[in-house]
Amino acid sequence: MNTESFIAKRIIFGTENSKQLSRPIVRISVIGIALGLAVMILTVAIVTGFQREIRNKLIGIGSHIQITNYDNNASNEPQPISKHQSFLEKLKNNPEVNHFQVYATKSGIIKTKTDNEGVMLKGIGSDYDWGFINENLKSGKAFNVKDTVASKNIIISKYLADKLELKQDDKMIIYFLTKKEDSTSTQYEQRVKAFYISGIYETGFEDIDKQLVLVDIRQIQKLNYWEEDQIGGFEIAIKDYKKIDKTGEDINEIVGQGLVAQTVKEINPAVFSWLDLQDVNAIIVITLMILVAGINMISALLILILERTNIIGILKALGAKNNSIQKIFLYNAAYLIGKGLLWGNIIGIGIALFQQHFGLFKLDQATYYVSVIPININLVYVLLLNIGTLLSCLIMLIIPSFIVSKITPVKAIRYS
Repeated sequence: MNTESFIAKRIIFGTENSKQLSRPIVRISVIGIALGLAVMILTVAIVTGFQREIRNKLIGIGSHIQITNYDNNASNEPQPISKHQSFLEKLKNNPEVNHFQVYATKSGIIKTKTDNEGVMLKGIGSDYDWGFINENLKSGKAFNVKDTVASKNIIISKYLADKLELKQDDKMIIYFLTKKEDSTSTQYEQRVKAFYISGIYETGFEDIDKQLVLVDIRQIQKLNYWEEDQIGGFEIAIKDYKKIDKTGEDINEIVGQGLVAQTVKEINPAVFSWLDLQDVNAIIVITLMILVAGINMISALLILILERTNIIGILKALGAKNNSIQKIFLYNAAYLIGKGLLWGNIIGIGIALFQQHFGLFKLDQATYYVSVIPININLVYVLLLNIGTLLSCLIMLIIPSFIVSKITPVKAIRYS
């Protein structure tokens, strides 16, 4: 039998069933650890959930990686490239590539009886993945893109529909300025196209909802006087976001001269830098909670040692060594920390699950891009928080546990 463990159990259960001064102190310490861990779990769940939601919205609209003409200069009027590229076979064989599709973009102005609004048309082909749009449709449905006839359907955002007083199946007019070049000159002409609203989406990402509309890519080809095999670029979806940087580099190496592959992080550096800053906030909160939990446990341990001075004296008189007595109180501390961690997990995970399923706590979507506080419960993170809190608290308790070496048997027994 482990003698130190046996004595520790007698002390801790005796404390819980007694009216000693240490009893409320111990309870406060356990509550402090429980609340601290609950806050840490919720912090990580909210931060990672928020990052995932924003990231998924950007990826849903523009995919993980885009291949375009090198001379685009981030313009909405890209220089066309051929959809018949030699590297496409390598993309198909790349184990990290899940799907790729063609696209093209063009700026336009929606004109109604009441208002005008500048928009960016994104042309899509028959290979387009409708998953993200279908998840965010508020009304209507996705239109069918055929390889033979250009569809006149269009999908707009709820923001545009409300502002321009449009609804599903309405006819809308869009004006374009198209550059037309020949061997001797470059001219710009105004062109007009009529579309019919097939569906209305809402992502909550205002920068997207304010301007993005989806049309058949053939409409943009006609507006720009492109050939049927000319497109704005390729969008590539990969299987593992964690490998996006490496996969982006690999794809950029195979696309050849005159083309460039950019990841969603490179296209939206400001947004992803902002998301990375959320990690710093989470680290600060976790550090503060661990410090608070450690200080609470140091207070509880010191009270336990001071109240058990006579026991320490008797154990020393019987030949117990200082490190053996230290173990007794560290076992006590470990038990109390474990109890606090148990309740902390119950509280933290319980609140997170409640928010995940019922969405009770709301956010201003215009400010935070999401309407409810997002939750991402990762059991690996929860386990690491538990282990980190336990080890950090125990390490902080090693130094105050050395107080037992200052207690002499004679004085401890005399004044007990």
